[in-house]
Amino acid sequence: MGCRQISVIVLFLWVFLFPDKTVVSSAVEEKGTVFVYGRAAVGTVDEDFICATLDWWPPQKCDYGTCAWDHASILNLDLNNTIFQNAIREFAPLKIRIGGTLQDLVIYETPDQKQPCLPFTQNTSLLFGYTQGCLSMHRWNQLNDFFSKTGAKVIFGLNALSGRNVQPNGEAVGAWDYTNAESFIRYIAQNNHTVDGWELGNELCGSGVGTRVAASQYATDTIALRNIVNRVYNDVSPMPLVIGPGGFFDAAWFTEYLNKAEDSLNATTRHIYDLGPGVDQHLIEKILNPSYLDQEANEFRSLKNIINNSSTKAVAWVGEAGGAYNSGRNLVSNAFVYSFWYLEQLGMASVYDTKTYCRQSLIGGNYGLLNTTNFTPNPDYYSALIWRRLMGRKALFTSFSGTKKIRSYAHCARQSKGITVLLMNLDNTTTVVAKVELNNTFSLRHSKIAATSQLPWVSNGETQREEYHLTAKDGDLHSRTMLLNGKALQVSSAGDIPPLEPIHVNSTEPITIAPYSIVFVHMPSVVVPACA
Repeated sequence: MGCRQISVIVLFLWVFLFPDKTVVSSAVEEKGTVFVYGRAAVGTVDEDFICATLDWWPPQKCDYGTCAWDHASILNLDLNNTIFQNAIREFAPLKIRIGGTLQDLVIYETPDQKQPCLPFTQNTSLLFGYTQGCLSMHRWNQLNDFFSKTGAKVIFGLNALSGRNVQPNGEAVGAWDYTNAESFIRYIAQNNHTVDGWELGNELCGSGVGTRVAASQYATDTIALRNIVNRVYNDVSPMPLVIGPGGFFDAAWFTEYLNKAEDSLNATTRHIYDLGPGVDQHLIEKILNPSYLDQEANEFRSLKNIINNSSTKAVAWVGEAGGAYNSGRNLVSNAFVYSFWYLEQLGMASVYDTKTYCRQSLIGGNYGLLNTTNFTPNPDYYSALIWRRLMGRKALFTSFSGTKKIRSYAHCARQSKGITVLLMNLDNTTTVVAKVELNNTFSLRHSKIAATSQLPWVSNGETQREEYHLTAKDGDLHSRTMLLNGKALQVSSAGDIPPLEPIHVNSTEPITIAPYSIVFVHMPSVVVPACA
């Protein structure tokens, strides 16, 4: 089997039959090598790279006969829930993007707004299936207090359809009427509320979802938003970011938009639902297929190239990513198996210099980091929190020699001058025993292939590393309970998030990655030039 060394050993055998007929067993051990290229960072992320979304969907939002939103809307969330507050505080800070499909139907009840402030009402004959809805300033004040109390950094998505007419061909024409939006922005500034970024519109770029706006017009409207922010915050530092377009990637559209938006834009956002509809019966097969996971690199790479080749100063963000659209799938997108997809996305985004990654959603639908009804964390919450605590800003190019079922990423460590390595085993039968080697050059696709001579590294005298092994309860990929080093992660009776404690392993020992498991390895003694 080429360079792979495989030994079949009689350790033990366990078999679980899952609802999707997945069989988990282990009687095979395979060796492999993680190569970390530590001369320089391949990408750099924001300090608050981890981001999650809050949406506008009312309880009546249903997909495929399932209504998964309950009271998880911006307008009806229980902001006094202790678990909810503590879950956000743990990230110190968590970036929260307020937005979603219905944001382009929202009216803001500012003092000069003459229309009555009414809730969204379902009407299938209308665009997006709902009437306009209203954000009252009373509710906004509650939200502002909540964000201030929890230390969240807020990105607010503005209604970008105001003033436009939707044509029979699906195109929304006319300039953005920013009167109400500017009034809302002024209200926030005058009351010393903090919004860290203003994003224009949701999924109106390219072919759009429901309707679309031409790139040239969107660029003009983005410049108008920049002018508003400059006027309102002319004596404020730092000034809020201007962000757009908040939709699905279309290379030609994004190229035109970024070139014509000039210097008005701080970050350009795209959305990712690469797994298809939540009703898809093959979601887990896609998540566990390395070739399928690799495909999203094409769009990360394409957007990075467009930014580099344009005059824009904007950086790339993922503004919304739920994997499976239409609210995800119960016991998949809120279960352990989804962490393979989610952490793969965080790793890939970092390598391609994506500064922020916003998960759909913080709460709501079947893809929330938190349980929609009781706010307790789903497995992906803990995956995100461990990433936040261990992975620093600098991404290091990483490769794995051995089975193709191992996914590998590495960053400069957040807690030391060492490195943190992330390894995920997508195989259900093979335990992988891996060593880490350090090389001095790397090669991304379409770049010159480089040599991989060993890189000298500095040891700071530490003899142990920290390991965080994540597995599903009872080995069930559909489980909503995650184990850390064999112990279930559960909130306390007081609503506190549990401590995330590693095991300590001798640095000379190889790393063991069990079947269907995820391992974060903090190696404080490995100090490479990129992290020194």
